[in-house]
Amino acid sequence: MAEKSKIEWTDATWNPVTGCSVVSPGCTNCYAMKLAGTRLTHHASREGLTMETKAGPVWNGEVRFNDQWLYLPLRWRKPRRIFVCAHGDLFHESVPDEWIDMVFAVMALCPQHTFQVLTKRARRMREYMTASDVQERIETYITHFALELTDPHSRQRDDLRATAADLFEEGAWVLPNVWLGVSAEDQKRADERIPDLLATPAAVRFVSAEPLLGPIDLECVHANNQDTNGEEQWNSLDRVEAAWSVKEGGPGGVIDWVIVGGESGMGARPMHLDWARSLRDQCAGAGVPFFLKQLGSFKTVYDRDREDPDWRRCDVIERETPSGRWLNLEGGHGFHGERVLRVVPMKKYFVGALLDGREHNELPEPVIAIDAAPRCRVCGCMEFSACLTEDGPCYWAEPDLCSACVGKEEGEGA
Repeated sequence: MAEKSKIEWTDATWNPVTGCSVVSPGCTNCYAMKLAGTRLTHHASREGLTMETKAGPVWNGEVRFNDQWLYLPLRWRKPRRIFVCAHGDLFHESVPDEWIDMVFAVMALCPQHTFQVLTKRARRMREYMTASDVQERIETYITHFALELTDPHSRQRDDLRATAADLFEEGAWVLPNVWLGVSAEDQKRADERIPDLLATPAAVRFVSAEPLLGPIDLECVHANNQDTNGEEQWNSLDRVEAAWSVKEGGPGGVIDWVIVGGESGMGARPMHLDWARSLRDQCAGAGVPFFLKQLGSFKTVYDRDREDPDWRRCDVIERETPSGRWLNLEGGHGFHGERVLRVVPMKKYFVGALLDGREHNELPEPVIAIDAAPRCRVCGCMEFSACLTEDGPCYWAEPDLCSACVGKEEGEGA
């Protein structure tokens, strides 16, 4: 939980739900899992969520609702990107729908923020988001929270409910300030999760390929068609193909953003640079924003095909880098295979995030035009957002000033 996050693609983290379980290779070195079983093992939000194994602490499948943090985004008045459940999975199979309803209700009451929800349970997310009664359930909690947070004699209560209701688009309900994404560390996981993501109603859909453990082709995602019992292929980046896919029983959506990162920390596995290059080029061709978070804890020191096509220096390189390993395009560590690299372990800080000499930190455009909305000139909060202060919810004191900032100079707001 942090009002300011070190994660490069977000501004803050919010953990109303903590706890998870291991479902795929990308979970092996989960930083949240290791933290919950070590430094935070006695913290009320993490205690009892992991078990000790020979490989260290591992999620035990239990989850926890941290109601003391539920309203936290309401206290952050300045607009920011918020990573939801960074130390868990909001759509974990053990998380009740009621918990998810409350989280979505709070997100609806905070139109000044952009919420980034990332899951490995893509099917659960799709089933939740397409349930016939989901909007009604969330609006019930919006009403409840509006009653709880506001002065009964103030018109702000009705304004809050109306503002939140306006966020739901007609027809296909989505909150425009909520981005939904899935993690995919390799092609197998991409094929399993991306089709459900594409079939999920969302203002912005994104894929986090971190840790990237193998090549991923987003232009050829395999999906099983339940109507024909056959396998189909979809270009998850192509909007034209997405529109046509609806007629053929396809998912219909597209990916709006791609994050890539190499693994870091103890036990990290290397990322082949060509895996990142491929995703970069796929995104560039489709006009999709691409964000390279980090290259990970391995530095490429030798590219056999580019630097030594005759393979004359391989023995020398091996002797000069005794701690290194060979890495081919398929992820194998032998000397043979396509596009063999020599990588050596190194702290991620020194490896950096430059791919072919360039940073890649693109973000999708926010669906809500925050800059066009009425905002406090001091703290930046939006009119009728349910910002909480020590004295209770703030209200609009002047045309461009909230009650919490009366008497303050610009730049002093929270």
